[in-house]
Amino acid sequence: MTFSMTPAVVVAPSLTSSRPSGRKRPFEPAVLGVLIFMGSEVMFFSGLLSAYNIARARVPMSIWPPPDQPRLPIESTAANSVVLALSGILVWLAYRAFLQNRDAVKLAVAGAVAGGVFLVVQSYEWMSLLSQGLTMQKSAHASFFYMIVGVHALHAIGGLIGLVYVVSRLVKGQAERGELRAAQLFWSFVVLVWPIIYVMVYL
Repeated sequence: MTFSMTPAVVVAPSLTSSRPSGRKRPFEPAVLGVLIFMGSEVMFFSGLLSAYNIARARVPMSIWPPPDQPRLPIESTAANSVVLALSGILVWLAYRAFLQNRDAVKLAVAGAVAGGVFLVVQSYEWMSLLSQGLTMQKSAHASFFYMIVGVHALHAIGGLIGLVYVVSRLVKGQAERGELRAAQLFWSFVVLVWPIIYVMVYL
């Protein structure tokens, strides 16, 4: 009887080919941070608008806004609101194009430019109202107007800065999905909250 002395060879499984895939995170950190911030800002704007409604309910409708103060630019602001809505649509389309591996730069640039136009027109309207004597000390209505619209303008400026940053990253081919999504979400918040402000404050 003959016994083979050849040692057995044990083949170890490849670690590289069978590496377990990590669980996919539901949100990128930038997106999650923006969502949390947006939640707090929804409460903030709700508080401002609620305070505005309470102050408005305490006085007769015939003197809100006071008849001796300059009228708000309802028509031009309505047209400017369309520009802001167009900006939001363009930024959303840019994000969709990015996901589909299509050119998103032109759409993102157009969205940022439209957002810049909105801010420039708003600034011009503010300067016009101030030159007509509508200051925060003029009335409670004027105080709330500058406070609510001013806070929205600050959010729009911050959102536009984020858009410009993302556009620069897109141009360089360095943009990531999370940062683009975060910028798009925040800009959507800026766009969507504006019609509520317009209806409640301007009309």
